[in-house]
Order: sequence, then C-alpha cells, then structure tokens
Amino acid sequence: MRRIWWMLLPVLLTGCGIQPSGVIGAGEPPTGVAPGVTLYFVGADGDLEPRLRRTARLGTISDAVSLLLSGPGASGLRTEIAPAGTRQVVVTTASATVRLMVPFTVDEVTPRGIDQIVCTALGVHVQSGGSKDTKAQVQFVQPTPESAEKRTCPLFT
Repeated sequence: MRRIWWMLLPVLLTGCGIQPSGVIGAGEPPTGVAPGVTLYFVGADGDLEPRLRRTARLGTISDAVSLLLSGPGASGLRTEIAPAGTRQVVVTTASATVRLMVPFTVDEVTPRGIDQIVCTALGVHVQSGGSKDTKAQVQFVQPTPESAEKRTCPLFT
C-alpha cells in the first residue's frame, strides 16, 4: 500500500494539468436592491444629466417617471417638460417596447424632454433586469406622429 502512495504522490503534487487562464467576462452585473432611482434632467449645457433620487428602492417605471415629472428640485438642473397637474403615468410593456402614456400633449414637452422620459424609463427597465434592446414609446394625450415613434436613450448607445 505504501508503494502505491509513493507512486501517486508526484501526481497529486503536480495537480491535474489545468493551467490558469486570464480574466473571463461573466456578463452583466446583477440587479436588485437600489438606494433610489436615476432620473434624467437637463444641465446648463443642454445635455442630459443623470441624478440619483434617493427613495430607498428602485420602484417601478411609472414611479420613476412620476418623480421625473415632479421636477429637478434644488439640483441646479432643469426640465424641458411643462409642469403637469397630474403626474400619473401609465406604463405597459409588450414585445420589447415600454409604452408610456403621459398626462400632457406633445406641445408641452421639447425633444430633450422626451429624451428625459425615455432615459428615465429605460434606465429603470434595465436596472430591474430588462433587456438593453428594449425601446420606449411615449404616447401623448392627443395622438401625434411622435406617439408612434419607438425610441432609445441617447446616453445608452
């Protein structure tokens, strides 16, 4: 028996012959608990700027867009969405499209304001585990050609 151990000892000490490899990517990071939601507002230069609104949770897309409609607060940023009396946004998701029914007309928002809505909605969608390939469709109170357009966030490309 001792003979067998002495014969196996070199094999055990040299390992199985598998060499270490370099770093291998494992895909996207996990999603889950969040300190709040990222809202997109407009900076002094006219570019979108993300801001974390601390809510102690990520919440839903509808929650996030409703927070966006409440304005930038004292952040020094601005919004290009006219103040709305109603902040409730209806959200449906189907076939890689997030549809957002907003409580105002297209005349009450600029193209950059639409980007604010789209980036906020898609940010929450992706952080909740949704696909990065999903597009957003903003539907206004009065149907317009803009209501049919499927959009992506210009910051995510």
